[in-house]
This record gives sequence, C-alpha cells and structure tokens, in this order.
Amino acid sequence: MEAEAEGGGGSSGLTRRRGCTCTKDDFLPEESFRSWSNYVNALKETPARLVDRVLTRSNEQGELEVKARSEHDMKKTLNWWDLMWFGMGAVIGAGIFVLTGLEARDEAGPAVVLSYVVSGTSALLSVFCYTEFAVEIPVAAVARSWTSYFATLCNHKPDDFRIQAHNLPDGYNQLDPISIGIIICVCILAVMSTKGSSRLNYIASVIHIIVIAFIIICGLINASVKNYTPFAPFGVRGVFKASAVLFFAYVGFDAVSTMAEETKNPGRDIPIGLVGSMVITTLIYCLLAVTLCLMTPYKSIDPDAPFSRAFETVGWYWAEYVVAAGALKGMTSVLLVGAVGQARYLTHIARTHMIPPWFAKVDPKTGTPINATVAMLAATAIIAFFTKLAILSDLLSISTLFIFMLVSVALLVRRYYVDGETSAANCNKLVVFIFLILASSGATSGYWAVNEDGWIGYCITVPLWVLSTAGLAFFVPQARKPKLWGVPLVPWLPSSSIAINVFLLGSIDKDSYIRFLIWTAMLLVYYFIFGLHASYDTAKAFEVKEKEETVYIMAEAGKDSSADKSSTEAAAGGIKSVID
Repeated sequence: MEAEAEGGGGSSGLTRRRGCTCTKDDFLPEESFRSWSNYVNALKETPARLVDRVLTRSNEQGELEVKARSEHDMKKTLNWWDLMWFGMGAVIGAGIFVLTGLEARDEAGPAVVLSYVVSGTSALLSVFCYTEFAVEIPVAAVARSWTSYFATLCNHKPDDFRIQAHNLPDGYNQLDPISIGIIICVCILAVMSTKGSSRLNYIASVIHIIVIAFIIICGLINASVKNYTPFAPFGVRGVFKASAVLFFAYVGFDAVSTMAEETKNPGRDIPIGLVGSMVITTLIYCLLAVTLCLMTPYKSIDPDAPFSRAFETVGWYWAEYVVAAGALKGMTSVLLVGAVGQARYLTHIARTHMIPPWFAKVDPKTGTPINATVAMLAATAIIAFFTKLAILSDLLSISTLFIFMLVSVALLVRRYYVDGETSAANCNKLVVFIFLILASSGATSGYWAVNEDGWIGYCITVPLWVLSTAGLAFFVPQARKPKLWGVPLVPWLPSSSIAINVFLLGSIDKDSYIRFLIWTAMLLVYYFIFGLHASYDTAKAFEVKEKEETVYIMAEAGKDSSADKSSTEAAAGGIKSVID
C-alpha cells in the first residue's frame, strides 16, 4: 500500500520521494562527477576540453535539445505591447532617479543629457545584437536605490534605515535590510506568473509615466536658464566618463530578448517591443536630465534623491513626496522585470549544464523557472545588503559593457562561421578581421584614456577600424542567415557596438576594473573546475545520442528499402504468373 501510495497510482512505475526531491543528479549528473577518479581524469583533460568547447558550434537540433532540458515549456502569453512595457519597466528606475544627479554634479554638469544620448546609442546597438541570440548585480543596485527614495518618502535620510557595520571595509559596511524585504516581495511576484508580472508592470508603468510627466512639466515651470551655464564644465571627457556610468540606466533592455520563449510571435514582437521601449525611454531620460539641471545648479544637486530635493530647493515641498513615490514605483518595476529576465538567463545557462541543471527546471503549473528565480534573488539580496550603490553601479557598467562587447563579437562569429561549412581560408580571414576590429577599438579607447589633447592617434585607429569592418563585409561571405529576425547592417552594426562599448570601457576608473577582475577570476575558477566539464560531458552525450538516432534512421530506411524491394519482386512474380 505504501509503495502504491508513493507511486501516485501512475503507470510509469516511478516512486515519488518524500520531503526533499533533490538528488546529486539534479546538480552533478555528468559522467565526470560520477566518481573521484572520473573527476581527476576530467581535470587532466582540461586543456583539450577547453579547446573543444571554444571551437565547437551548436546546431539547430542541439539548441532544441537544450531547450527540452527544462522538462516543461514556458507559456507563450506575451506580445509586442507587453514587451514594450517590459522594456520601459526594466530600466526607468535607479539609473535616471539616482545616477543622473550624481553624474551631473561630479562629471558632466548640464551636459549629462549628451551622456544619455551616447550611452543610449551604445545600449541600442548592443541590445540589437543581443536579440538575435534569443545578473544579480542590476537588481541589487536598484534594490539599494529603493531604500534612498523610501527614506525620502518617510522624511528621513537613507542612512537612517541602514545599519553601520564598522568592522567591514568601506563601501560594504552600510547594511541595508529594506533591500532584502523588497527583493523577497519581488521574488514572490516573479515566480507566480509571467503574464501576471507583465500586467502588474503595465499598470505600474502607466502610473510611472504620469509621475514622470508631472516632474517634467512642474520642473520646467520652476526652471532657470542660468542654471544651464556652464553647459559642459568638465569638457567632453566628462561627458564620456558620465556615459560609461549612465550605461547603468539602460541595463535591463536585454531582459526583453530573454522573453522569446514566452512571446507569441518573437520574430515580430521582440524587435518592435525593443526599439519602441528604447526610443521612448531615451526621450524620457533626456527630458528628465534637462529638467533637473534647469531646476537647480549642478553643484547643488543631491546625490541620493536628486529630483525630490530639487523640488524642495524651489519651495515645492509637497512635490518631493510625489516624486519619491513615483521613483519607488519605477524602481519596483525595474526589480520585477530584472528578476524575471535574470532568472531566464540562469535557466538558459543551466540548460547547457554550465551550472547545475536543477536551475533549468520550469514549473509545470506556473510555467516559470522557480528554482532559478529564487536562487538568483537570494544571491541578489546578499549583494544588496552589503554593497554601496556607487560600487554596484560602476561594477554593473563595466561588466555590462564587456558582456555586450562579447555578444557583438559572438554575433559576427555566428553569422560568418558554421562548423563544417566555412572554409579554412574564410575562417582565417574572419579571425584576422575580428582581431583588427578589437585592436583598433581598444587602441582608440586607450589613446583617449592616456592622451587628453592629442588627435594623431585617432587618425590611425579609426581608419583601421573602418578598413577592418569593410574587409569583413566584402571578403568574408556570411555563412548563416537568421530564420525569424536578424540584426541589420552586419557587420557594421555589431562592429560599431564593439567600438562604442570598448571606448566607454576606457572611461571607467581603476578600482572598478580591479573589482571586475576579481569577479571574473572567481567565475573562471568555477568554470575550469565545474562548468567546463559539465558542459563538455553534456555536449558529448548529445553527440552520441544524435549519432545513434542517425544510425537508427538509416537502419529503418534500409528495412523499408528491403521491404519495398521484396514487395516489388512479389508483384512482378504475380504478374508473370498471370501472364503465363
């Protein structure tokens, strides 16, 4: 009776485990982790396996196989309208309401509006490249900012709600319990339903747009043109330095591209939703930046809650509460959409077994990746609890710019190289041209960083970039055409994305690079110890399975041919007997 009850009455004969249903195979099911001797042998093969992973390209059947590892499909409930509001909800938050004031005061002055244009252009090019392929830090940064505006709404300073831990290093010693509370609330919403999250985001975003309209209109009523002089007190260099940080304000658009599996018509809806939300958001950012700098001198801008304090300085004390409430709503939407998008990233990575496949499972009832969502937001809560916003925003900007640069490179490889089809000569030309694009972009960025007034270097690096991109366009044929939607103007658009992202990377400070290198080193250690071997075993297991299926199909085809031949001979014999 007990066995029957555990089996649930099903015909499969599988028994249902009580309590925790997680086993070792949920996390390390691959052959390399079956025993210590297997693992030691795998570590010895690390160089060969790394070369295999670098050179191997997935095919269409392989990508479908990867998707099937989630066991259940995500529900297709979204259209372009949902995606457009998802895009706006994903980004209009901490970036515009906090970092605008900080960068205007310290780096760009009123010219911060130009910084938004530059970073917006970079984001648009990068996300275009991202779309054809259809992490904790962004949500942690927004959760941290949430506390700042919540404090303003309660007529307190942000530090009043934070715990000072004097024994911890500077930048990590202001503990933020409110950020953990808001992340838990967002986690519950994110795991319940994607469509429900979309509807909530849509309603909240409409309210947010109303509040933004209030800020712009009422702010311009209190504007003073004299506050716009000088326009660029820190020069062009300040504009680009602010652009590198304000790229944070555009992080989140890529979440739209992760919704492909849940979109009814991704080939049409994702580009419309992406471009529509990007254009509207950039316009809003520029208007808000202009309004802030017209309301108050850039030197007097409050770095924690710039828009609320700006209304306070002009005597509209009641308006600061409206602004704070609107900012909180906006940041809550960013948290929700960020949680949804990041969980999909984790799900896609887990499908390749680069992280445990347990994170790839989709709940059959909600149609959402619950494991990935909870795990991602738990890590996010820890980061938000300890880390200061300035550190998070800089680290986020450098990591996002670097990732988007890599995505643009990956797009070029995807378009121009197909395993078994691209000739060795074309492959070599592709490698050379991509190297020259990266080298010329890096040289331009480096020259900008070390030489404030020179221009001779640009006369070498910029033409080299143009010639490298042109060489790729004219001398290497594209080997792959996108099936649903593809990035236009390849290779010019992804090459431009590489150049702009690398250029902005040259404007980021040394400490941010040190933190980025530490994070990268930690991830590489994990990859070489676990991720590489798990993904290698999974890929090889699929190759074996694919070969077995091919052999089976050929065998069945052979049987059919033999049967057809026997039938033909029998029919011929029958006809002959009739004739006789």
